[in-house]
Amino acid sequence: MLEIDGLDAWYGASHVLHGLTFAVCEGEILALIGRNGAGKTTTMKAVMGLIPKVGGRVRFLGQDLLGRPAHGRFSLGLGYVPEDRRIVPGLTVRENLKLGLLRAPSTIREGSAIAEIAETFPRLAERLDQVAVTMSGGEQQMLAIARALISRPKLILLDEPSEGIMPVLVEEMGGLFVSLRERGVTLLLVEQNVEWALNLADRAVIIDQGVVVHESSAAILRADSEIQDRYCAV
Repeated sequence: MLEIDGLDAWYGASHVLHGLTFAVCEGEILALIGRNGAGKTTTMKAVMGLIPKVGGRVRFLGQDLLGRPAHGRFSLGLGYVPEDRRIVPGLTVRENLKLGLLRAPSTIREGSAIAEIAETFPRLAERLDQVAVTMSGGEQQMLAIARALISRPKLILLDEPSEGIMPVLVEEMGGLFVSLRERGVTLLLVEQNVEWALNLADRAVIIDQGVVVHESSAAILRADSEIQDRYCAV
């Protein structure tokens, strides 16, 4: 579904990704893990067209992404939940959700799309007319996910969704991700919470210093504490 082949990325003169290669298969949750600074967030931004200097190849559903603007990638069916959530101050929950429809296919109707989101996220359904930044951090994270989901993407990239969220909401979020996979949505999950990510994921890729150093089923990696200690320990 998503093919990353020989991906290089730079921030200015700093070369962050070095020939990164892996694939995300349709209908799976793939956990992308590694230490802070390994290149996980850079990978997500490069896929979404948010890094100005990249090389290599990125293909989604058979189409080359490099050279396409970020909104063009979104229109192909990519959703993105950034680490910083990017909830727009001053806008209500409903208005933030509408932003997710700006580049959505014309067949998606606003009313039915928001109704679907309200059914999937009961906490948000109760707060549609509340100013979004007045909600808790966990609720704002749910909104960021809902805003990515409202356009009915085929693949969602999630960057550190559990960060700073209380455990009860993290578990609720995990259940949501599993239900999304069951509905046919593919997920690429970047996480520092390795145990949680591996319990959710079908497969796992570890990157270190911008290269892939391990790839296996999540179950195999879950049982291999040596590799986790080598590449994932904080």
